[in-house]
Amino acid sequence: MTDSTTVTFRLPLTALIGVFGLIVGVTPVAFGAPGLQVLYLVPLALAVWVVQTRTVVDPETMVAYRVWGSRQIVWSDLAGLRIDERSRVWAVLRGGDEVMLPVVRACDLPVLAAISGERLPDPLAEAGDEGASEGHPRGGSSVT
Repeated sequence: MTDSTTVTFRLPLTALIGVFGLIVGVTPVAFGAPGLQVLYLVPLALAVWVVQTRTVVDPETMVAYRVWGSRQIVWSDLAGLRIDERSRVWAVLRGGDEVMLPVVRACDLPVLAAISGERLPDPLAEAGDEGASEGHPRGGSSVT
């Protein structure tokens, strides 16, 4: 039996409203002098970035899409995950390489753990176990 669950982490397409606002704001400047129409390349580049950048996760692979390409990671190649100071998630491969997972943040780790098929531990379950063992008032407890 195959599990067809696929999760896509992407920027909300409503971000294109901001790109449209930038186009409106650039218009008076772009037509102020000949040649300034090239300023329209900035909102165009932002729109391409909003639409292209995403991470697609399924039970077999993770694919990190960027504007200039993509990188597919098979779960068996994954050594672990690294979270930086800005809460961005990086896939650490067995060979030592690191691949940033676009749009994935630390708060998305429970979803990654669920899709991975228990290849990644659930951080919320671990935090609950640690909190309960330390007597933390917000620690989890198991019901039997």
